[in-house]
Amino acid sequence: MANLLVVEDERELGVVLVRHLEAEGHRVRWTRDGLSALQAFAEEPFDLLVLDWMIPGLDGLEVARRVRAAGPTPIFMLTARADEADKVLGLEVGADDYLTKPFSLREFLARVRAILRRTQLIRDALENRPEPVTVGGIVIDPVARGVAVNSATIDLTPREYDLLLMLARRPGRTFSRDYLLERIWGPTYEGSDRVVDTTIVRLRRKLSDEGERVTSVWGVGYRLDA
Repeated sequence: MANLLVVEDERELGVVLVRHLEAEGHRVRWTRDGLSALQAFAEEPFDLLVLDWMIPGLDGLEVARRVRAAGPTPIFMLTARADEADKVLGLEVGADDYLTKPFSLREFLARVRAILRRTQLIRDALENRPEPVTVGGIVIDPVARGVAVNSATIDLTPREYDLLLMLARRPGRTFSRDYLLERIWGPTYEGSDRVVDTTIVRLRRKLSDEGERVTSVWGVGYRLDA
């Protein structure tokens, strides 16, 4: 059982989502605007935030930004905004998955299960307390999900972190875009594979001089040079 926060201003849809999530065995709290969502988030920890974009007060993007700044709680964004640019923006502010309306409840529930499964795998890995991963001046702490470059801490989104950790655990190995897309974004991701390229660009920028270690392999994918 997981503790979920659903933020959806459409009453009929909110009722349906809560009913089906509770039927899956989860504890669900439902709010209908951005400020109430942040208040709920401040009052108790949640295993997943299911977040509509177009909500009263603070919109979903701003809520996602603030939740992501506070910690690694997974964010599943629901919205009628189906343009690729909107999807990229939602992912860039910290969403872990993005589903456009209208959608099937079967797919919605499958994605919720997938996110919670990935989260549990991360928790299980943290309990094993793996050693930090070091490549050049990059030090990755898998326990705290923190990254330092030349002793300076940097902030990464969950996808940027997962991508860097995958590359850093196999320095010198080239990973294809398709492989990275499936392993980091999941098999249900429907957006363009360009999201891998845009995430790499942001990652290189945040890594500063060490970003030169992230090498493009023409026609194949990316690797992190030791």
